[in-house]
Amino acid sequence: MSKVWFITGSSRGLGRSLTEAVLAGGDKVAATARNPETLNDLVERYPDLIYPVKLDVTDKAQVVAAVESTIKKFGQIDVLVNNAGFGIIGATEAYSDEQVRSQLETNLYAPIEITRAVLPYMRKQRSGRILQISSIGGRVGNPGLTIYQAAKFGLGGFTEALGKEVKPLGIWVTSVEPGGFRTDWAATASLSYPPDVEGYEETVGTRKALFSSGNFVPMGDPAKAARVMIELANNPEPPVHLLLGGEAVAMVKQATIARNEELDKWLPVSTSTNADDAVDFTQTGLGKSFFGTGK
Repeated sequence: MSKVWFITGSSRGLGRSLTEAVLAGGDKVAATARNPETLNDLVERYPDLIYPVKLDVTDKAQVVAAVESTIKKFGQIDVLVNNAGFGIIGATEAYSDEQVRSQLETNLYAPIEITRAVLPYMRKQRSGRILQISSIGGRVGNPGLTIYQAAKFGLGGFTEALGKEVKPLGIWVTSVEPGGFRTDWAATASLSYPPDVEGYEETVGTRKALFSSGNFVPMGDPAKAARVMIELANNPEPPVHLLLGGEAVAMVKQATIARNEELDKWLPVSTSTNADDAVDFTQTGLGKSFFGTGK
C-alpha cells in the first residue's frame, strides 16, 4: 500500500534526493519548499503523486495550513520528514541576535511545531513515522557550529523523548544523523558568516577555512541516504537514532570512548553527592521503569 509523505525542504540537498526517490517508488509526497516552482520538473514527471506546498517552516500559520491542505488533498500523512535546515559557522560571541534566533527557529522550533501539527492525525490513525533529519552535530560538538549544534542536540533529545511518548500509539520517531554528504550544505553554511573574532583562529577559523575552501569532499551519497530513509519508513522497528555515513560513525565512536573515560574518571565525584540513605536507582521500581527492565 502506498504511503503519503510530508517532506520539508524538498527543493535541495537530502530533501530533494529523498523526494525524488519516494516519488519514483510510487508513494505520494506533499513536497514543501519556500519556492515550490523549483519542484516543477517533478510535477511534470509525477503529476498524480506530488503536491507542491509553499512553506516557510518558521511561520506557524503556514505550517498549520500546509498540514491541513495535505490532509485535504491526500486524506492522511503516513511519514513526516523534518528536513529543512541550514547552518552558520562562526564564534559563539560573534553571532548577532538575529542569527541565533534564525538557527534555533529553523533547526529546532520548526521541526517541533511541524511535528505537533502532524501528531493529532497520526494519533487518530494509530500509525505513523517521523524522521527528524538531525546531524552528527547533534551527537558531537565542534567549534564554529555551536548554535547550529545546540539546535540539533535539542532535536535529538526531543526525538528520543517523543519516541517513548508516542510508541504505544503506533508512531515511531527516529533522529537521522548524517555526517558529511555531497549536497550544498557547506555552501549554505557559508552564506552568513559572523565577523571574525581575535583568538579563535585555531578553532573556529580552521573550521571556517575548511568549509569555505571548496576542498572538503564529504563521504556521503545523498541518493543512498534517500534509499535508507525509505527503508527506515518501512522497517517494523526503526531505531531511535541512526547515523548516516562513515564520518558520523567514526566521530561518534571516538566521542563515546572519550565520554566513557571522563565518566569513569569523575564517577566517585558524581556518586559522592548521593544522600547517605540512597539506594541503587537502577534497582528501584522507578529506575527499572526508566530503563525498561521492569515495572
